Amino acid sequence: MGATDMTTGHHGNGQPYTAFPGAVGLSDLRVYDWPTADGVCGGSPHMHLVCAETYVVTGGEGSVQTLTWSGYRETPLRPGSVVTFTPGTIHRLVNGDGGLRITVVMQNSGLPEAGDAVFTFPAGVLADPAAYAEAAAVSGAPDARRRRDLAIEGFLELRAAGEEALAGFHAAAARIVSPRLDTFEERWRAGAVAAAEATGAQLAALREGDTRHLRDAAVTTVPAAERLGMCGHLRAFQP
Repeated sequence: MGATDMTTGHHGNGQPYTAFPGAVGLSDLRVYDWPTADGVCGGSPHMHLVCAETYVVTGGEGSVQTLTWSGYRETPLRPGSVVTFTPGTIHRLVNGDGGLRITVVMQNSGLPEAGDAVFTFPAGVLADPAAYAEAAAVSGAPDARRRRDLAIEGFLELRAAGEEALAGFHAAAARIVSPRLDTFEERWRAGAVAAAEATGAQLAALREGDTRHLRDAAVTTVPAAERLGMCGHLRAFQP
């Protein structure tokens, strides 16, 4: 948007820019091809507490294993597949042919990076904040693989158990993110809420014949930052 940063500039009507339309997050994911304890390759099972997520498959084949209050499910993934799930869906990506690649669209851009995700570690790790933080920390590929394997251990335990175990995981996840809720709300208000309010202001302006916000139209190229993500090698686009 010219010389103005997209996350801090303002439209002509005083409303702030958002990073992507609707304040979503966007990343390119190459799912891990590391083998796991149950004989398949893939990522770390985890759950988002307030963010919905969509997978748009761009290459390779595999599946996403999900666990919700309704039970266990496995959804095939192939080029062109679009799969979306809501908060509370425990999900695990399986890289079927070694080449699974996905464009990931996340609700509430910034919240996943702020901690809106909890790994399915075994119950003993979830109950100890220090142990959880240590298990979740990653400084390289060996750490990412260790973290993934520990999350799979807990995921398989949850999958074999009933609703009581799942309710326990939900409660543990809520405790883990509770110190971050103020930060979550700040990011939500600065992102998704601001984006919705900007649209409202533009609609109101158009009703009055005010088109000044259209003068701020611009095109930008968005850079990406690479890191070891929960499910694979991640290129997160960061305006």
